[in-house]
Amino acid sequence: MPESDADDLNLVPAATDQDVFGADTALVEAVHRYGADQHAGRLRDLGKVVGTPRCARWAEYVDRYPPTLRTHDPFGRRVDEVEFHPAWHRLMQTGVRAGLTAAPWFQPKAPAGHTARAAALMLWSQTEIGHITALSTTYAAAAALRSDEKLEAIWLPRLASRAYESGLRPAAQKVGSLCSLAVTERSSGTDLSALQTVARPEPGGPIEYGEAYRLDGSKWYVSAPMSDVFLVLANAPGGLTCFLVPRVLADGTRNAWRLSRLKPTLGSRASAAAEIELDGTWGARLGEEGAGQRVITGTIAATRLDAVLTGAGTMRHALGRAVHYARHRRSGGSALVDQPLMQNVLADLAVESEATTLLGMRLAAAVDAGETDLLRVGVPVAKYWVGKRTPAVVAEALECLGGNGYVEEHGLARVYRDCLVSTLWEGTGNIVALDVLRGMSAQPGAMEVLLGEIDLARGADPRLDQAMDDVAGFLQAAGREARRDPAAVEAGARWMVERLAVVLQASLVVQHSSPAVISAFLTTRVAGGGGAMLGTLPVGRRATQSIIDHAFAI
Repeated sequence: MPESDADDLNLVPAATDQDVFGADTALVEAVHRYGADQHAGRLRDLGKVVGTPRCARWAEYVDRYPPTLRTHDPFGRRVDEVEFHPAWHRLMQTGVRAGLTAAPWFQPKAPAGHTARAAALMLWSQTEIGHITALSTTYAAAAALRSDEKLEAIWLPRLASRAYESGLRPAAQKVGSLCSLAVTERSSGTDLSALQTVARPEPGGPIEYGEAYRLDGSKWYVSAPMSDVFLVLANAPGGLTCFLVPRVLADGTRNAWRLSRLKPTLGSRASAAAEIELDGTWGARLGEEGAGQRVITGTIAATRLDAVLTGAGTMRHALGRAVHYARHRRSGGSALVDQPLMQNVLADLAVESEATTLLGMRLAAAVDAGETDLLRVGVPVAKYWVGKRTPAVVAEALECLGGNGYVEEHGLARVYRDCLVSTLWEGTGNIVALDVLRGMSAQPGAMEVLLGEIDLARGADPRLDQAMDDVAGFLQAAGREARRDPAAVEAGARWMVERLAVVLQASLVVQHSSPAVISAFLTTRVAGGGGAMLGTLPVGRRATQSIIDHAFAI
């Protein structure tokens, strides 16, 4: 259609050839703040790929043409394979090449490696969420591999490779490998003590190094069943234990790994989540018998941080789509972006997006710095809050497009469906909130570190100072109350975690954002001004315009 005709029909042009990294003021500044400048060129290149029509088509295709399960070949042999649309492999290839797997763990001396990966994940999650899981679990598996030096030496280089190769072959013959998790069972959910999968030692089994075991049982939700290797929890004679289970054994034979079905999920349809059966499946013990929960803890924490980063990227993508639409759509003789009420909505979305970016990048920098106490409590706090806020932000951004937002072909409907998984990923809201309580009890020093992090902004604004004091007072009271009435403390866990998250974000915003963003965040999120919904900033038009301009550098 000629451009003049499109203008006459008030049609919005497609957003093409964007510099998604360079336009994101908060992300660019965070990359510089945390010492990742040397990665800026690669991040800019990745951001330009994200902003292409080709990348948008890949995301559309993997949702429109979901994976299919093939249990047998034409001759009746069991193969248990999942077939993906070619666009899936393009997304995976680009994500692996960008170092979104285990690369930062393999090069621990590279400056700001985890910070740079976090920025890249925020960018790449603006494409499609379903395939991100395979990248995330491959990154996170490195934490569990630390439990066995020999297995780590074999598998970490494979998981850190920047080359992607699909298909089932012995991992030693491939240019790179992926890892997934097989933890959840029908009978237990997140209650690891109720897992029914069992493992029995069989010395001399056909695995690469480590102690060989045979596993029997089932797993209810395996997010990337075509990975090369899996972290599997099972009950060994000595208790709950973690195992490294390859799909293909070193001699080329396929391990017993039966795919019962693919899950028909609400969103993230491209991920091929599967139910699997283990029947004498070979695995190598990772860590000591009975130490399974301890071995897997670091991996769970890493995937939770990725949920925060992915949420930040999703918010940013939704904001960008809303602003682009508002700049090109006219109503009542002027562009939507120039109308005061729409400006208020867009500015509020920008405030939420920036605060989440600051939070995710601060926690990623803590991984580089080895700030384990901050991560122990800060990650679940952030995961809880971002998981809850992301769907709200995407829904409001979708509404900015009106009926176009509700139509699947515009893409935001898919983004909304996909982002709902973030609140379930590695623990529902209740599970994560209770984990924060356990962290307070088991490691009180970690909570002190988190409060110290928040306190870095003390003195900047009396409203924030008061909120800091309120949170600290509540935590002290909760510690006393836990001994007398633990049920009462548990009942208030969500409020406590929410307030911790908001005050932590406020501290970062006060330290690193523009005056207009600081004022809006403190007034609404900290002091309770404005309304319960997004788009209710009690600020003037000049402030909302400043917030939108600040969010987009170019």
